[in-house]
Amino acid sequence: MAPCFLFLITFTFTFFTTPPSVAGKQFPSEAKALVAPITKDVSTSLYTVALNTDKQFVLDLAGPLLWFPCPPEHPTVPCNSTACAAAGAFHPPRCPRIAAIDKQPCTCTAYPVNPVTTMCSSDDLTFTSVTLSSTDGKNPTTVVCVPEVVSSCAPKGLLNSLPAAAVGVAGLARSGLAVPSQLFSKLYLKKQFAICLPSSGVAPGAAFFGTEPFYFLAAPPVDVAARLTYTTLLRNPRNPAYYLEAKGLAVNREAVPFLARMLEFDSLGHGGVMISTAAPYTTLTSHIYRPFLKAFAAATKAIPRAPKVKPFGLCLNSTALGSTRVGYGVPQIDVMLAGGTNWTIFGANSLKQVDKDTACLAFVDGGPKAEQAMVIGGYQLENSFLLFDLARSRLGFLSTLLGIMTTCSNFNFTVQA
Repeated sequence: MAPCFLFLITFTFTFFTTPPSVAGKQFPSEAKALVAPITKDVSTSLYTVALNTDKQFVLDLAGPLLWFPCPPEHPTVPCNSTACAAAGAFHPPRCPRIAAIDKQPCTCTAYPVNPVTTMCSSDDLTFTSVTLSSTDGKNPTTVVCVPEVVSSCAPKGLLNSLPAAAVGVAGLARSGLAVPSQLFSKLYLKKQFAICLPSSGVAPGAAFFGTEPFYFLAAPPVDVAARLTYTTLLRNPRNPAYYLEAKGLAVNREAVPFLARMLEFDSLGHGGVMISTAAPYTTLTSHIYRPFLKAFAAATKAIPRAPKVKPFGLCLNSTALGSTRVGYGVPQIDVMLAGGTNWTIFGANSLKQVDKDTACLAFVDGGPKAEQAMVIGGYQLENSFLLFDLARSRLGFLSTLLGIMTTCSNFNFTVQA
């Protein structure tokens, strides 16, 4: 990755203290947020974010750091540094630690993970530059180059199963070396970020880091920050991913019958309701999926069935379905959250068109031993606006932008003169 400026031959590591540059100048104090386009890769159903103009990184909400294959000559980080300690805070459970080598200078080892295959590796902790655009919430404004962002090297083979255009993975989890945390610290931004995933590969969605507003084109343009509902974000001691405090599921406003405690963490941190950009569809443990599927089948019993298409458990003849502003006219699905709020999933996010006459319920069975009780996957997040307020440990969400006559692809990426 290209640096903001030439690296010094001698590097004395200081964690999160280097002032950012804007095309070689100091970061403007009036810039309070950054924006970057998010692209959907239709062949993998993954999403990439452009962190260095045309360099695409897989967006991983559960990833604790930024990683990519490094050139042979790259800077390293001392093993006794604060950054090295942060890199070891969430060690991948399936990744064996390598034995420390007694050499001077002692350099730090990181453990990057492929979010799809869960394969891991060990490699040097390094640093790089990240280029984004500042924004006034309506358009990009100034190009911002942030130097010395701590990241990890990785072998090229770790990119297997990721989009062909991806050069690495951008972790956005709640950890010290995740991309948002480093941007907040280096640029003194408000400790929040937002994602809005596109539903196709035709036009990008958007990621924001910092202060609202977040305007999307509509008639008139709408600041979605003013329309958000908030719920608590939970911490899992096992990993830095984002979890919701869910109380149940409902289909057509009728609660799905299962024990609500299935949605909670156990003493080891297993279970819970996680938000994921690496899972293509919402995945439920079998003990929840079976009654949920039964409830949705009963609520749609008047709609002709179509042959099932893997990995889905129920498919409908889409020629018999009516259309609404928020997708096919099928019963709504609600994730019932703490405090009495609901994350409502309408037809555009509940049914996946698999051929011209078939639409399938886009939820899958994760098996009886699934690590999480529920993983809310990418398809259910498309054209939803999610604001991760890390300072207050809460999630602001608008479950669909379609209801207000806009989409995640309607942020105006045109730079104003």
